[in-house]
Parts: sequence; C-alpha cells; structure tokens
Amino acid sequence: MAKMVHSCIRVLEDDRSIAWYKSAFDLDIVDQLDFESFRLTYLANRESGFELELTLNKDRTTPYELGDGYAHLAFVVEDVAAYHKTMIAKGIDVGELVEFAPDGELVARFFFATDPDGYKIEVLQKAGRFK
Repeated sequence: MAKMVHSCIRVLEDDRSIAWYKSAFDLDIVDQLDFESFRLTYLANRESGFELELTLNKDRTTPYELGDGYAHLAFVVEDVAAYHKTMIAKGIDVGELVEFAPDGELVARFFFATDPDGYKIEVLQKAGRFK
C-alpha cells in the first residue's frame, strides 16, 4: 500500500514561510536540502508524519500565480473557535468561522487562513471524518 508523505508548495521567501507555518501550526524544520538554484525545506509537527515541502527557487523574484488548480491544505484542531481567535491575535489573515451544514446536518466547522504566498489553509474542527 502507498503512504502519502508530503505535499509541496513553491514560496518566494522561505524564511518568511517557515516563520508563518511555525506560528500558525507549530511546524518545525525536519530537513533542508540546499542546492545551487533551489532549496527544499521540509516542515512537520509531532501530530502527524505528513510533511509540507517548501520549495524556494533562488532566482525567483516575483510571486507565484496560484492559478485555479490549487485548492488547499487542511489541518484539524481540537477547538476550532479558540484556534481562530488565537490566529487573529497573532495577526494571521483568517476568514470567518463557518458551520457547513447542508440540509441542516453539521458536516464541518472550519475557517481558512492565508499564508504569506497566498495559499489557502483550511483549519477544521476535529470531529466526524476529520480526525
């Protein structure tokens, strides 16, 4: 069986992104591979073995266009309302807290945060299928 191990996003300034993901989700550097024209930084936390790979192309000077193909990464937390307030207090750009309940049945409580490169990161209440 295959095991999913990481997802990659391209960033304009890796130090800025590393700091943001540390502040927002307590992700730490688990490895960094530095080459002449690019650097790969792998971030993770103790909650999951899944890693986020930040790719810095050293000659890049303009922000990436995210296009319409990227959707989002998602994190689950024990108390999404408290996490929302904490992120706001840290000055992190977040959207409204949403209760998604089509047909009156609660499917998920969540909000989106926006990282320094414009990527949307979903933060979900740990419940149901989101564990």
